[in-house]
Amino acid sequence: MNDINQSILFGGDYNPDQWDEKTMREDMELLVEAGVNTVSLPVFSWAKLEPEEGVYEFKWLDRILEILWEHKIYVFLATPTSAQPAWLSTKYPEVLPVDIQGRKRTHGMRVFFCVNSKKYRERAAAIAMAMAKRYKDYPGLIGWHVANEYGTYCYCDTCQKKFRVWLKEKYGSLEALNTKWNTAFWGRTLTDFDEVMLPTQLNDDYRFNPVIQLDYLRFVTDSTIECFNNEATIVKSETPHLPVFTNISGFIKKIDQFKMVPHMDFAGWDNYPAPTDAWSFPAMKHDIMRAANNGKSYCVMEQSPNQQNWQPYNKLKRPGEVRKIAYQGLAHGSDSSLFFQMRQSIAGQEKYHGAFISHSGKKDTRIYKEISALGAELKKLERTFRGATTHSDVGILFDWESWWALELASGPTKDMNYLEQVHYYYDAFYKQNISVDMLKVTSDLSKYKVIVVPLLYMIEETLAEKIEAFVEAGGVFIATYMTGYVDVYDHCSYGAYPGPLKRVLGMWVEEIDALRPEENNRIRRVDGMGESRSYPCGFLCDLIRLEGAQPIAVYEQDFYAQMPAVTLNGFGKGEAYYIGTQVHESYLEELVASVCKKVHVTSPFAFEGEVEIRTRKNESGTYYFIINFSEKSGEIDLERSTYHNLLDGRTYSGKVELNPNTVMVLMLV
Repeated sequence: MNDINQSILFGGDYNPDQWDEKTMREDMELLVEAGVNTVSLPVFSWAKLEPEEGVYEFKWLDRILEILWEHKIYVFLATPTSAQPAWLSTKYPEVLPVDIQGRKRTHGMRVFFCVNSKKYRERAAAIAMAMAKRYKDYPGLIGWHVANEYGTYCYCDTCQKKFRVWLKEKYGSLEALNTKWNTAFWGRTLTDFDEVMLPTQLNDDYRFNPVIQLDYLRFVTDSTIECFNNEATIVKSETPHLPVFTNISGFIKKIDQFKMVPHMDFAGWDNYPAPTDAWSFPAMKHDIMRAANNGKSYCVMEQSPNQQNWQPYNKLKRPGEVRKIAYQGLAHGSDSSLFFQMRQSIAGQEKYHGAFISHSGKKDTRIYKEISALGAELKKLERTFRGATTHSDVGILFDWESWWALELASGPTKDMNYLEQVHYYYDAFYKQNISVDMLKVTSDLSKYKVIVVPLLYMIEETLAEKIEAFVEAGGVFIATYMTGYVDVYDHCSYGAYPGPLKRVLGMWVEEIDALRPEENNRIRRVDGMGESRSYPCGFLCDLIRLEGAQPIAVYEQDFYAQMPAVTLNGFGKGEAYYIGTQVHESYLEELVASVCKKVHVTSPFAFEGEVEIRTRKNESGTYYFIINFSEKSGEIDLERSTYHNLLDGRTYSGKVELNPNTVMVLMLV
């Protein structure tokens, strides 16, 4: 086969230690026929690899790896440390986590360990070293997959003590801690670091001081990074030429991935969209993962070839759906299309989770045939866009700490959901096929034409200065409600919201009205451009005071009727918009279209229908991914240029009808 470094990685999690060699031999035939070139294993096999402390049993794994290499299937070798053996939990109970209610957890669940446990780290390092030394020369090894889906919070005595040390290093003195935590409120002044308690349900006061919870989440992120590096540095020392990473759970709020991923060689994440998700929602998550390693390509490590088993209603993937999910990942920057899992487990919590090979073991199933067709297509893409990058003219700032702090705040509404809110603004660009780069607060803004900061609740002066410089140089800046409210210590901005962004936005917020779900208001355009139309709005309504900005939409109802709802401020060579309420999607799409037209940002091609268009570029050229997500026909207009479709070998120009579920990968001829 071609060099794996030039191939799209195809395959995924394989757990052959559940079956006998006869079954595994049958699997090999089916996997090779499906085009599988990569598997991850043995993710959950610590107990089998180390049945008692310091006693390793590798011969069974040797045999599996031997058979895989016979069939030229490459391996991401996983340290099996996400599921410690029962003997470890029993002999050293300090490895088990304590939950937020103060309950000591018992053995039996994966990722049920304390990342700060010295004994856990000691034994995890030992097995990582044993595996690295044994398999460093294995010819099929293409990388190390450390543990699996970190994200267990722990409130044990070890974490308590380490949190106090972490705080002392962060703040330097008790006086600084008391000041930054504002402990004078409710009389919670501390006189010794040993008086600091973890924010659990055993101490209700702490639930009402969000900065303590915020620091705890920062502490957990740092602790998890240490735990990952405990193993990563070991395997890297034995195989410095190979990448090391861990896979990230789809529920990405738990750990600041923008802080964690730079410790990996690439981002690997598990893409499990719900059947009710709009296609723009996993698209945004893909873009977040691309941002995590500063725009570099990443790997989708898991997705389901059929239904999941852990969602409330586990619907089947419809014909063609797996292919669209796979290509959406490739379109947004993935170099892989890996799945969980290769063969359906015979028992356990995930026995009904979809797989390439079902319980029937047959190859004439619908899913196996779809997967095989996908594998055949991906072979056509060898030596093409692997490692290719994406650049957009629009950037949306995404910030884990704003996410945490905003949802920890008591008010203004209980319905605050940062991820959904950011998606609301992302979706307005997505529907118009305007490519977006998700950005960190540390990202360079200067190469973009438009920067959007939805609900950037927490902001530092340095970021505000970058934004001012961006607008002054000619950029377009769009901010929303709940932006610029607090600093990194969760202290509210003196001088009114949006804090250090008031100058560039030319306005400030006097009050915030939180609307109940059944309530709404309306806004009316007053920008003088076209018809003065009216649109619904809801969720939050900022009462805005102008200091240089002009209103381009005003409220129509309640005591603040005629007050500004959306504003525009000229600043230097650029413009700054403030959206003070959750405007209806029709208004938002019109605003986005107007802004993009003004700065000459467009879709790569004119289109009709529920069509996604994305590009990736490398030294070989630009690759255009076209996906029709609808069950209805769509259309793209290639105008007079001629493009070669890498998937069917045909050339296209002019208007091209896209049948339902059509996928194309085009290059200019």
